[in-house]
Amino acid sequence: MRRAGRLGLIGAAAMLAAAPLAGCSRSVSVAVPAQGTSPACTALARAWPASVSGLEPVDTDPVSPAVRAYGDPAVIARCGVPEPGPSTDCLSVSGVDWVVSTLSDGARFVTFGRSPALEVLVPQGHTTPGNEGSLLPVFGPAAQTLPADGRRCS
Repeated sequence: MRRAGRLGLIGAAAMLAAAPLAGCSRSVSVAVPAQGTSPACTALARAWPASVSGLEPVDTDPVSPAVRAYGDPAVIARCGVPEPGPSTDCLSVSGVDWVVSTLSDGARFVTFGRSPALEVLVPQGHTTPGNEGSLLPVFGPAAQTLPADGRRCS
């Protein structure tokens, strides 16, 4: 009997010691796009990169296979965003076309010619100015799982 009581105290102490650690993990709030539940995004989820330029995945809120975040501040990827229209701000990286938008705090990349589209948000600090697209090659395999509609950057 004594042993069971002692093990119970050890277990309780281990839970109390781990409790502060559980509170330390933060999740990144990410809106799941309307088409995030599509079969294409479900298939893409199996191709998310394991890491992005040394940035490890972090939890998202809500948890969804259509979204992924890496590092802090987080590089955020979301499948299921609307496909952008033609743009002169289009670049081709590793066989995938992306429409580029400069944001006040980084850059936004959305696949072009794929529906649904994949969006990658890159905050300042993860790249150098003028080289924001340097993180895109790692997302190429995931983007290539999305159905192509024949449109390309020109």
